[in-house]
Amino acid sequence: MIAIAAASPKDATALKALIEAAYRGSSARRGWNHEADILDDERTGPGEIEALLADPAVTILTAREGARDNEALIGCVAVTFKDAALAYLGMLCVAPDLQSAGLGRRLLDAAEEHARGEGIAAMEMTVIDSRDALIAWYERRGYLRTGETRPFPVLRDPPVTFAVLEKPLGPA
Repeated sequence: MIAIAAASPKDATALKALIEAAYRGSSARRGWNHEADILDDERTGPGEIEALLADPAVTILTAREGARDNEALIGCVAVTFKDAALAYLGMLCVAPDLQSAGLGRRLLDAAEEHARGEGIAAMEMTVIDSRDALIAWYERRGYLRTGETRPFPVLRDPPVTFAVLEKPLGPA
């Protein structure tokens, strides 16, 4: 049984470990959805997860292999409410050894449902523009490139750019 629920401050350490394992370093290479070949630093800085968990505009949904709070985190996704109509989806990740089994899709669906329940009309996200397979995965789930790009927040050589994708959510 996999339970999806909102994270609490006590999840910060486990969330950081999951995010780093899924996005960066050698452990990330065990899954298909990683940035380890593009970026080599930490995905989240010190205190970033705690700040997100304390922000009332952010909800981080977690997936656990059981219904108890002490079960291991195996996935997460963050939903940030930008305004009354738009939310931002970020940090969608699944433990590398569990990728390609449908959990990412379940987390994405849960994030969209959470946003819809708050009256949000559209969800946007940014994806490193060279990550064609990941962009295609989101496009199969109704996200479309807006044509907008945004710079990566840390200067890189060569530069890294984000593609902006958006999906209308429709009524709850």
